[in-house]
Amino acid sequence: MYDKIVGSFDECFFSSETEFPEIGVKVPGFLSVTKEVSLTFIQALRDVVAEFHNNRTNPLFTLLKSKSGEINPKAMLPITQMVQDLNSSIERLDDVQSVRKHIRETIKDAAGETYSPASLSIKSDLPDEAEKLFQSLRLFVGESEEGYEGAIHELSLGGANLIYLTLKLLEFKYQREKLAIANFLLIEEPEAHIHTHIQKTLFDRIAYSDAQIIYTTHSTHISEVSNVSNVNILGRHGSFCESYQPATGLEPFQITSIQRYLDAVRSNLLFAKSVVLVEGDAEEILVPILVKKVLGLSVDELGISVINIRSTGFKNVAILFHELRIRKRCAIVTDLDSIFFDVTPNDEDSDAIAARKRKAVGSAKAGAERKTDLDAFVTGNPWLATFYATHTFEVDFVAAGNHEAVVRTVETVYTDTPTIVKAKASLRSAKLSLMGLRTLRMAENEGKGWFAILLADQLSHQVAIPAYIRRAIMFAHGPFSRPLIVRVLQHRAACLNRADPSAHARLSILAGELDRFRAGEIDLPAIKAAVDVAMPGDAIEPFLTEMA
Repeated sequence: MYDKIVGSFDECFFSSETEFPEIGVKVPGFLSVTKEVSLTFIQALRDVVAEFHNNRTNPLFTLLKSKSGEINPKAMLPITQMVQDLNSSIERLDDVQSVRKHIRETIKDAAGETYSPASLSIKSDLPDEAEKLFQSLRLFVGESEEGYEGAIHELSLGGANLIYLTLKLLEFKYQREKLAIANFLLIEEPEAHIHTHIQKTLFDRIAYSDAQIIYTTHSTHISEVSNVSNVNILGRHGSFCESYQPATGLEPFQITSIQRYLDAVRSNLLFAKSVVLVEGDAEEILVPILVKKVLGLSVDELGISVINIRSTGFKNVAILFHELRIRKRCAIVTDLDSIFFDVTPNDEDSDAIAARKRKAVGSAKAGAERKTDLDAFVTGNPWLATFYATHTFEVDFVAAGNHEAVVRTVETVYTDTPTIVKAKASLRSAKLSLMGLRTLRMAENEGKGWFAILLADQLSHQVAIPAYIRRAIMFAHGPFSRPLIVRVLQHRAACLNRADPSAHARLSILAGELDRFRAGEIDLPAIKAAVDVAMPGDAIEPFLTEMA
């Protein structure tokens, strides 16, 4: 077969045929598939002004050529003749001829007749070729209502990008008019330099029934108005990436619920490496601050998004995290609302106290039912886990040993001295019924969100993170790498060094152990033992215990 197709050099035999069905034949030009596919790519990072000055990338010139096809020389002939006449008229101007004459005289005086140019002219360089005339066309745009129109470089960055995007969309429309069998429009990060309202409007309005439109974006504003059924999420896993389809396997009513939920704030869960779902404002505000204070790292650095559900309806969102859909860790953080004070009805109770007791009983019942429901929901799903406050966030926070931080907010919450004294005494009583009730009353008095903000200002690096929140963060993040552990412990050492200069000698020894740990010479239990010696009782110990 090889000899038949290629020929034989030994026998000097070569076939006169140039095409062989056995290996296929050249496709005729008129059957070229590439000519039948329309593809327009709008890139993200671009210098719009430079694009317009480059004739190869100038979208206006591309449009003009696309609209008219090849430029018709006959149609352009009258225009090119007018340009030639204009050039001649400029060259014949008396001032032009006078300057030309003076240049010739001056060069002869300076260099002599022998070394002077044989001829010298001043000519107008206005292009008289059709294509160059098209290239000389420029777009002028007015951003205000005053009537002034400026060049592209005079526009705001957002305005210039919007014009560029518009011209590329028009280019795509012109290509579609050629009746290609497949039309593709690729838009890379349309949020670049464009106002959020324009982002959402563009995404909502750019739609063609006979075209496949593909966006890449990090914009929560675009994801807010996108249909979750059309979303693909790219997640990196070491040296490779995976693509997730959030709506796979869901019922239409479930997709509708998720779609309504994904507003601009919550849709960042689509971009997160991992997610912690919380039920209220207090957790949304304080969990990131607690992590930053203790670990020295923001939840953003850890790749965790803290999403406020603003209810206990976690399942409607958590259903996204599944082997069939988004394969990323999601921790559900909620309250059991267990009773921590005497709720026995008493005839001497005021209406407010009687109502609080009834509410506590009802909340405890609902909390237990919620736990049963959520535990069943996450069973068998490695991407989901639930973490429960024994009571509520505020109560568990003060019970973890943070009562002094709450005490420091008392005088901001209350103004009358007797109430201030009573509140501080309750918070320092070491009795959960008194501490928990006072903290709840203060939160309800200020509003839980505002109280969380007041409390955040009083937190130090030694704040105790409630165990259930710590475990949720550990699950969401996954294993901590050695470099990350070293960064956390260096942060803890720096905090202690500022608070207690006498610890400097112990911390110097710890620094050497951290170098050994980073190099892999000692393991995690060994570095934990070193931390116990250098920073006894430090707030990082529970984290290290769980890591080990």
